[in-house]
Amino acid sequence: MTVAAILIAAGSGSRFGAETPKQFLLLGGKTVIRHAAEALTCRVDLLQPVGDAVPIESALRGLAFLPVVPGGETRQASVLAGLEALVPHAPSIVLVHDAARPFIPAGTIPALLAALEQAPGAIPAVPVADTLKRGSDGRITGTVPRAGLFRAQTPQAFRFTTLLAAHRAPATDAATDDASLLEAAGHTVLLVPGAEDNIKLTYPEDLQRLERAMGRSLHPRTGTGFDVHAFAAGRPLVLCGVTVPYHRGLAGHSDADVGIHALCDAIYGALAEGDIGRHFPPSEAAWRDADSARFLRHAAGLIALRGGRLANVDVTLICERPKIAPYAAAMIERLATLLGVDPSRVSVKATTTERLGFTGRGEGIAAQAVATVLVPDDT
Repeated sequence: MTVAAILIAAGSGSRFGAETPKQFLLLGGKTVIRHAAEALTCRVDLLQPVGDAVPIESALRGLAFLPVVPGGETRQASVLAGLEALVPHAPSIVLVHDAARPFIPAGTIPALLAALEQAPGAIPAVPVADTLKRGSDGRITGTVPRAGLFRAQTPQAFRFTTLLAAHRAPATDAATDDASLLEAAGHTVLLVPGAEDNIKLTYPEDLQRLERAMGRSLHPRTGTGFDVHAFAAGRPLVLCGVTVPYHRGLAGHSDADVGIHALCDAIYGALAEGDIGRHFPPSEAAWRDADSARFLRHAAGLIALRGGRLANVDVTLICERPKIAPYAAAMIERLATLLGVDPSRVSVKATTTERLGFTGRGEGIAAQAVATVLVPDDT
């Protein structure tokens, strides 16, 4: 599966009121667009910038990206230009992100990709908390019920062919986001949790908010997790998101991925969010034979909702057989992908119990995990 991202940087930033387009302003020593690009490149296979090539290439020097394509008169036209440029690469999934949003919370993209398993589109969104008023000429003309209202954010994620078709035959030429085109075409678009730190730089005061967010003090919190599953015939053996060749799998309500289950509990513990059974009860049929990757994406999403980030995780698999070392690297890559972090923050190792206990007798596999997350001190 190839995941591409279109980075929209064609806007002039007229509402910001500066001579330099807002996406090229400095924030914490880097341009805003570079922050956005770095957040994408560690999670996607292809990055397609759209806009003025000269400043974009200068801002993104050293990063891997496709040749910049010019933008259009509208945001919708710019996205279509990016989509057409990606056609020869035939990606399965495309993310569309505003260059003026420099921070993408760690759990956002994994949550979006998980949602695309159920629908052709998904967006991050934050519920509207403030009372909404309709007004004219400086006077209130009505109150808008806020129940069921959300603030849409980017990146927005779509199956590539679906979004391309929606842009080639749009119901409107003035769409302000891509989800609305799928909505108009009758497609389902899912919502995943957004985050308050996913700020779009629109007005000068937004730059101050972003600077404060960058300087916000994060404090470490550590959680531990432990899980065990017995061997069972007739099931694949899935460990840390990787299917390991073996003559037996593990018994469990889901796919019984003992490594991911322990890791989820470690993250939930660090956040004081209970355990995996609280969020995905084994009594519910919906989780029968479920891919545990979904559970880990959920745990990562909770970190993002707190405005935090994952410092590191360490998983230890305890068994006599099979040998874990040949698959450890693949497990690290898979966990890092699901968590939205660099593989250097993930450790997977194995040990035995010197043939003592149920693991020593070859009756099952146990796992223990430790996770350290950094969260603001007010969460």
